[in-house]
Amino acid sequence: MLSPWLHASRPRTLPLALAGSILGSLLAAADGTFRWIVFVLAALTSLLLQILSNLANDYGDFTKGTDSIDRIGPARMVTTGEITPRKMVWAIAIVSLLTLAAGISLIFVGFSGGGALIKLLFLLLGVGAIAAAIKYTVGKNPYGYSGFGDVFVFIFFGLVSVVGTYYLHAKTVNLDIFLPAISLGLLSTGVLNLNNLRDEQSDIKAKKHTLVVLMGGEWGKIYHAALVFGAIVAASIYVALHYQSLTQLLFVVSVPFLLRNVAVVFRNRIPSNLNSELKNLSLSTLLFAITFGVGLIL
Repeated sequence: MLSPWLHASRPRTLPLALAGSILGSLLAAADGTFRWIVFVLAALTSLLLQILSNLANDYGDFTKGTDSIDRIGPARMVTTGEITPRKMVWAIAIVSLLTLAAGISLIFVGFSGGGALIKLLFLLLGVGAIAAAIKYTVGKNPYGYSGFGDVFVFIFFGLVSVVGTYYLHAKTVNLDIFLPAISLGLLSTGVLNLNNLRDEQSDIKAKKHTLVVLMGGEWGKIYHAALVFGAIVAASIYVALHYQSLTQLLFVVSVPFLLRNVAVVFRNRIPSNLNSELKNLSLSTLLFAITFGVGLIL
């Protein structure tokens, strides 16, 4: 009974969801402002937001007729009949409320004794993230069908996740913190791009206009390389600005895995083979986040 729900939550995507709160927290630890309670609540909020996005995507693609028997990616639970549309709508509503509750708890813990204006700003960001997670494929004119999914992932799983988590720890932020946030945003967008490269043909049939569909598969591969290399460059600039010791280059451990992913994508001619690369890039992104942050602490 729980198996369909576990499948619909797509556990393999969850490590990527943790990367932002981990990186933001490690950056705060390097600056001596780390707080465990903020990290735990930020991680929980990120996980719930990712699960919400996965459930909404399962339901949204079903209602649009995007999923079909020739789907290359993981089977969708509403399409296969394992979960009814009505139950999925209830699940989306419940997880939305849980995400909101976790986010509000995070805001009040992060800004205990703080001003109402900053709390309101973060609350609006949280509500915006929840709405964006649902609106990706659900409702009329979902932005995931118009090539804007990459923008959502870059902003919320990169900039907001890393910078927001850091700010909740430190209650201040320097502009250069945006560099590692950009790195994570680009890598997270790369995971979505891999998904879109894999599903290019089925998305064309379903009139789902992802960036890959709009630009074509070959340009999608070039775009993928730009995302990965851009992430490495942004991280390198941050280290150069704050260089003190070789330990700050620890994130280089993740670079061979990232470059391997780009090479595999360029050689790929069978879309289904990209399934394993989605997992590999997600784990490589998590490795990047951990090694980058730990390198700064050491």
